[in-house]
Amino acid sequence: MTSREPTLSVVVPIYNEESVLALLVERLRPVLDGLGEPYEVVAVDDGSSDATPVILVGMRRGWPQLRVIRLRRNSGHQAALIAGLFRARGRYVASIDADLQDPPEVLVEMLRLARAEGLDIVYGVRGDRSTDTRFKRSTAGLYYRLVRRLVGNAVPAQAGDFRLLSRATVEALRELPERRPVLRLVVPWLGFPSGEVSYIREARAAGSTKYSLSRMVRLATDSITSFSAAPLRVATWLGASGMLLCVVMVVFAVVMYFRDSTVTGWASLYVAVLFLGAVQLLCLGLLGEYIARIYAAVQGRPAYFVGSDTIDEPAAATEAPAGTPPVPALDDHGPAGTAPADDHFPAAQAARDAAERHPATPAAQHPASPASRNGGLRVVR
Repeated sequence: MTSREPTLSVVVPIYNEESVLALLVERLRPVLDGLGEPYEVVAVDDGSSDATPVILVGMRRGWPQLRVIRLRRNSGHQAALIAGLFRARGRYVASIDADLQDPPEVLVEMLRLARAEGLDIVYGVRGDRSTDTRFKRSTAGLYYRLVRRLVGNAVPAQAGDFRLLSRATVEALRELPERRPVLRLVVPWLGFPSGEVSYIREARAAGSTKYSLSRMVRLATDSITSFSAAPLRVATWLGASGMLLCVVMVVFAVVMYFRDSTVTGWASLYVAVLFLGAVQLLCLGLLGEYIARIYAAVQGRPAYFVGSDTIDEPAAATEAPAGTPPVPALDDHGPAGTAPADDHFPAAQAARDAAERHPATPAAQHPASPASRNGGLRVVR
């Protein structure tokens, strides 16, 4: 790692991405080397169970700017992202996923725009999502419409976790008391000067998505309940509407009783009981979501635990000979100085072979950074 403070830190949350890591380095390193300024890449291993940790440590031998942080357990994408943001040292901190759907070449335009316009936040906005499935595009559109209606138009449409933050913005995030913030909503809420860079979203380079339908639903639920009390107001209005309907039905039943027009039957009673039961259960469920968050806040458990950070290793560890097996400083599997056994990583030996076949190439051997691999950029102030 360079002794100077990095100009740019790039945070990459990673979970079971052994098949895409070589492609990520191949695309990302020429872009950052082309900046001509000190930088660091903060790869946050979110408790991967495949050969990802071994590959990352092996790649770091030939890429000293690569910094590997390993979490002790799988804590989720947002927690890994926050861990990287809070430990990054750069004057600007960018975040990007490892799947290469967000082009690394756009980082240069983000940094240029932030400096030219004096911006603290630059969002990467997906101008074209044709590589995503129709279901993914429709659910994403519904999500952004919902959160913009609840939170306001400060949330950019089609902007995920691909963004650039200034050091002042990162420090402001540190001051927030929330342990599990949803950055897509919290970052716009801060109100710092911001801009946008539009890009074409690419297909996944390799591997499979880690955002299943259940995780997307969880993200949407967290986004709404962690940032807005609107669901509680919905529950209140549903309860008021149900009470009003009950009053109307009681009046109707009394009138029909005195007119001797009552008919013995079960259909109306059955429908009324189902409706009221559904309203009550929905309201209880919404209340339970908020009570669960209060309970989690009272517990005060951290969102993640860092097992190791290569920035804490001695310089000799970085400069180990190419044939020396990688030795993490401290992880889930043993004390400092203990190499992870193959039992902990079933694909460890294959990973070492892959790391030797695809070492991180020194900067001088890289071709010039491509002018644009994202189909063109559009800057929006």
